Amino acid sequence: MAKRDYYETLGVPKNASEEEIKKAYRKLAMKHHPDRNQGDAAKAAEARFKEAKEAYEMLSDAQKRAAYDQYGHAGVDPNMRGPGGPGAEGFGGFSEAFGDIFGDIFGGQRGAAGGGRGGRQVFRGSDLSYAMEVSLEEAAHGKEAQIRIPTWDACETCHGTGAKPGTQAKTCSTCNGAGAVQMRQGFFSVQQTCPTCRGSGKFITDPCNSCHGQGKVKKNKTLEVKIPAGIDDGMRIRSAGNGEPGTNGGPPGDLFIEIRLKKHDIFERDGDDLHCQVPISFTTAALGGEIEVPTLAGKAAIDIPEGTQAGKQFRLRGKGIKGVRSSYPGDLYCHISVETPVKLTEHQRKLLKDFDESIRKGGVKHSPSEGGWTEKLKSFFS
Repeated sequence: MAKRDYYETLGVPKNASEEEIKKAYRKLAMKHHPDRNQGDAAKAAEARFKEAKEAYEMLSDAQKRAAYDQYGHAGVDPNMRGPGGPGAEGFGGFSEAFGDIFGDIFGGQRGAAGGGRGGRQVFRGSDLSYAMEVSLEEAAHGKEAQIRIPTWDACETCHGTGAKPGTQAKTCSTCNGAGAVQMRQGFFSVQQTCPTCRGSGKFITDPCNSCHGQGKVKKNKTLEVKIPAGIDDGMRIRSAGNGEPGTNGGPPGDLFIEIRLKKHDIFERDGDDLHCQVPISFTTAALGGEIEVPTLAGKAAIDIPEGTQAGKQFRLRGKGIKGVRSSYPGDLYCHISVETPVKLTEHQRKLLKDFDESIRKGGVKHSPSEGGWTEKLKSFFS
C-alpha cells in the first residue's frame, strides 16, 4: 500500500512552519496514543500514531523535509539512499545500477557502494532501535541511564577470518575477488554484487564452528545514555556507530533510542504544558478558600473564589516543563472537580434538605445556571 503524503497525514499545508508541524503532531499523538485507545479501536489508533510519528520525524528535520519536498517518499526512503550521503538520497539505487555504464563507455573508474571498483563492496550496517520508558519526572529533569544492547565482536576462535582454524578463505571464483560481477546486454554493462560471495570477494569452504563463517559473534554491551531535560514521548536519541556492524569493513549503523513516556498518576502532559484534575469539597466551592496543588517542583497554593463551579480552570504560569527546544517552561492547568458528599448520616441529610429549601426560597440568585436552564426548557417544550 502506498504511503500517504506526510503533509496530508499531519493535516498541514506544504508551507507550514516548524511550529505548525509540531503542534499538529502533538494533537494527533495525544489522540491516537496507544495508552488512550483500548478495545477494537486500539489497532487502528496505533497505526495512525505510527504514521503521524513517521511524518513528524521527516518534516521536522530540515534536510529530510527538503529531500521529501523535491523527491517525495523516495527522497527519504533509507532503502533507496546511495553512498553519497544526503545529496544522493533517493537515487542510490539508480547510481549503483547504472553509474558503471558511463564508466565503461568512457573508461572511467568510480567507487562502488563505498568500495573501489575491482575491490570488495562494502556496506553500511543497519540502524538499531531501542525503546526506553521514562517517568514524567525523568523526562522533565533529564537523567543518565545504562542500557544493554546487542553488539558483535571478532570471533576468538578464527580471529575474525570466518574460516576454521588451520584453513583459510579462498578467492571467489565467480568474481575473482572483486566482490561484484558485470551483467552485459549489448552496448550496456551493469555492475551487481556477486551472488556467490555477497560482495566479500572470498569464499569460505570450511567455516568456523564458533561463528559459522561470519567472523564475528553476537554479545551484549552496556552503554551510558544521557536523557536531556524536557524530552517528550516519541522523541529519539541518536547514538552514532552503535548499530549493526557494516559488511566487508563498512561503517556501522546507528542506534536510535526511542522515548516512551510512562503514564503519570496525577499529571497529563501536552507538549510543554501539564494538566491535572483537582477535587475540592462542595463547601470549599461554595464558600471559597485556599487549597494546595502539586507541581513537579513541589506544592503550590491556589485561591478558590466563592461560588467556584465544577470545570473551572486555574493556570499556574511556568509550572509545566521546559522542552528540549523551548526557551521557557510551559504552564500547569488545574481543572477543578467539585466532589459530591457520599455516605451521609441522617443528620447530615436533614441539614442538606434544610439548606436546599433555603436556597430554593432565595430564587435564581443562588443558582443562576439552573435558572437559565429552566427558561431554556420552557422555551423548548413550548
